[in-house]
Amino acid sequence: MNTLCSHFRLAVLLLPVSWLAAAAEIFPKPDPVATYAAMKLAMPDGRVWRSPLEDWAGARQRIAEDPAWKEWFDARKAEVDEWVDRRHDREEWVAGWYHEFVSPKDGSFLIWSPDIPGEEVKTLASKSDPRVEVTPTIFRAWVVPFRNRNITMVQNAAMIWRLTGDARYADWVETQLDFYTDNLESWPIQDRFYGPSRLFGQPLDEAGGLMRLVNSVRLIWDRVEPERRQSWFEHFFKPEAVMLNQSMHRIHNIACWLRSASAQVALLYNDKELWDDAVDGPWGIRQQIEDGVTSDYMWFEQSNGYNEFAARAVYALFLSAGLQGKEETFDREMAIVQNLLLAPTWLRFQDDSMPNPADVTVTYPHYAPLKRALLEIYRMLPTPVGLAEANGSQSWDTLIDPPSPPPTPMPPLPVVMSHDYHSTRFAVMKSGDWQVFFHYGQLTGSHAQAEALNFEAHYGLTDVTHDAYTVGYGSPMHRGYFTRGLAQNVPLINGEGSLPGNEWPTKDEAPATLPQRGKLLEFDAGKAVMAAAQPVYRPGADAVRTLRIEGNRLIDEATISTTAEAPQALGLALQVQGKVQRPAGWQPVTDFAADRPTPFGYWQDVQSAVFHDRASFDVVYPGGLVMRITFSKPGEFRVYIGSAPDSPVPARRDAFYLETQGHQTTFTTEFAPQANHE
Repeated sequence: MNTLCSHFRLAVLLLPVSWLAAAAEIFPKPDPVATYAAMKLAMPDGRVWRSPLEDWAGARQRIAEDPAWKEWFDARKAEVDEWVDRRHDREEWVAGWYHEFVSPKDGSFLIWSPDIPGEEVKTLASKSDPRVEVTPTIFRAWVVPFRNRNITMVQNAAMIWRLTGDARYADWVETQLDFYTDNLESWPIQDRFYGPSRLFGQPLDEAGGLMRLVNSVRLIWDRVEPERRQSWFEHFFKPEAVMLNQSMHRIHNIACWLRSASAQVALLYNDKELWDDAVDGPWGIRQQIEDGVTSDYMWFEQSNGYNEFAARAVYALFLSAGLQGKEETFDREMAIVQNLLLAPTWLRFQDDSMPNPADVTVTYPHYAPLKRALLEIYRMLPTPVGLAEANGSQSWDTLIDPPSPPPTPMPPLPVVMSHDYHSTRFAVMKSGDWQVFFHYGQLTGSHAQAEALNFEAHYGLTDVTHDAYTVGYGSPMHRGYFTRGLAQNVPLINGEGSLPGNEWPTKDEAPATLPQRGKLLEFDAGKAVMAAAQPVYRPGADAVRTLRIEGNRLIDEATISTTAEAPQALGLALQVQGKVQRPAGWQPVTDFAADRPTPFGYWQDVQSAVFHDRASFDVVYPGGLVMRITFSKPGEFRVYIGSAPDSPVPARRDAFYLETQGHQTTFTTEFAPQANHE
């Protein structure tokens, strides 16, 4: 499991379930098979899925006859051999939370290796921090990928046994299953986040590990005596599955992992009670897919990264069911999940990068179509893109279930058009060389940032402004900067952006409109204009934004209003991916963060000046495009220019912050491309 498997927003997970449940909506999906048909492959009987294969004899032949496959297999075998000889999971190791495996200096992830901190290495390092002392928290975070890797090696060893018949590998698999069974109760129950766990510091990692261990048992099933298999079930798998089903009684990406893992245990051991709870229960897999996927076929937490994450969780169950002849039970769910991975293709910019609504810790940019994700599902949900990727890939999947050739010629990618994705609260406006993504509302507090009414824009192949990803969730910069208003392109009041539903002080103080769904005021593709309002942007404040394209200019009007008695600091934040040509003579600002929220302390090299009515700046972008950005508002306002954090840390970018005092103001920003920079 990659690092994304540990990601979540801690604040929302600590809220009462009743508050979160209020965010659930009904998302009609009347014909998922026909949706996005141009990017699919026709299957017999109108299906979108095929039954997966395990061609062990063919795999052995490929290894014997194809030098490339022999080299690949020998490398995998050597990895397992080296691990078995040198590495051993330990009973005394209590795993923590991987998001705390970060540098105290800047929150960037540390460089992980299997060498044991404090024994085999004395210090750790990140890309920006060559010497990081090992603390108990960092060590427990280090255990997470070690234990995950050990479990992955268990599954790989089971695969090698099926291919070679070498009993050493199956014997080691059995000893590791005995190890986890014998020691399960010796690890303390951790309930730090949203439910109990033992092998890891959170149930999410527990679920991922459990999936690979149950698959390992499936692979060696016939060689293990029934009493031993049953002991694993009674003393390890069933307690784990029951424990996971105690958590996440809500619609959430993590719930997909927990239910999927429990269902795979139930499937292998034919436990109807576990199956009914994990699959058909009120928070089971079917309900997660129905309520978690919008009518636009996007995951309701809005993050493109979590689109893939939720899909990966449930696909693992589909594959397990398919390998045991039970795939038809998920006919509708598979069609929906396939759409979940195809939908972001319709959001992509001209360079194929995707916008980044909500939070996720992968590195910018993230591209569509989702080639890696479509590759991962080719065995059951083949697509032209997925098959094209799979045919150039070597993995356990492609070894035992070789992909068929992709269609020739490959179907073209769909043309991105102006569209209101109303069910998901997104909108895309495309006119001329401009393409603008508008994130005008939120469906849940989970993974929400202070970014209601945020926008991203590209001019042709130039990334004019984008939403940054975030750092590890254990870093202070996550909550202190990247999720806050100053890091977005949003109006601010007293330095803060919108207040997501999970961050209101108490349920009683939160308005009935939560989560911040927003109200689309206008969407006219012909006029190239879109507008939306957030009636309860923050306590006592509302905001409205209008974005329109006129010829080769993009014009943004952002209004912020407050009902407070005294004048408030009304502001606007704008991030740019080019270099601002700073005017000469501006004085440095040494107290930018004074009496302002935490995010202001992360800016560097800040300068400012006061303007009346209008202020213009040239921004030079990579490739030479010069974009003239003009801010205007009646009367006096101050403009700050600074160096702001970008993704991945320690990257930085130029940014603007505008501020005035009052009860209501409208900032108008015009983006006008100029001749290329000489």
